[in-house]
Amino acid sequence: MTMTHKMQRIVTQPRVIVALDFSNETALWSLVEKLNPADCRLKIGKELFTSQGPDLVRRLTQRGFDVFLDLKFHDIPNTVAKAVSAAADLGVWMVNVHASGGAKMLDAARAALSAADGPLLIAVTVLTSLQQSDLTTVGVNDSVEQQVQRLTRLAANAGFDGVVCSAHEAASVKQLTNTDFLTITPGVRPQGAAVQDQQRIMTPREALRNQADYLVIGRPITQADNPVSELLTINSDINEYLAQR
Repeated sequence: MTMTHKMQRIVTQPRVIVALDFSNETALWSLVEKLNPADCRLKIGKELFTSQGPDLVRRLTQRGFDVFLDLKFHDIPNTVAKAVSAAADLGVWMVNVHASGGAKMLDAARAALSAADGPLLIAVTVLTSLQQSDLTTVGVNDSVEQQVQRLTRLAANAGFDGVVCSAHEAASVKQLTNTDFLTITPGVRPQGAAVQDQQRIMTPREALRNQADYLVIGRPITQADNPVSELLTINSDINEYLAQR
């Protein structure tokens, strides 16, 4: 069924996007074959896309998975427009670009995906691996939250469907925009999971309480002794929280 971007913005289950951060094809398919599209969406990042290419996206969509193509395009406007258009041709559910590419680049990306049945178009604000000190080293003297807000305004003004931000900034993004402007939140870790290279993290319940819409979770699921069991436990916790709201 053809959907408008407004309709796509309605947040639906599953809320968890599993980050497939694999370089080994055997390990990748060992996990994917156990997963149910009703239980999660899947994220393909730079490492996996570089090693496996667009055919992997097609294979996953053919299995019924919603695919978030997380390549964070950041280039001149024409190049980014063509890249997001190519992503749409693969049948992805969501694609993203860096908001720091500027208004002209964002406008070009939005224009390239003007069709009603195109994927969700999301802008990356500040990576969850970065802290205030990291921003300072590249000349950004505002706080992380101020920078997220600045880039959110750019994305919203360009007609984007939402942003990638940490769950810490999700509530302020909603206040700046509206409730159907999506917040995609990496850096989500179940209670007790290792922090690893993330900095601004929250548990799934904390993220939802702070108005996160979709939760990107990678290694706590993919590197668990029983990934499917871990995913279902997280989903159960999410559903219990949502039922209580």
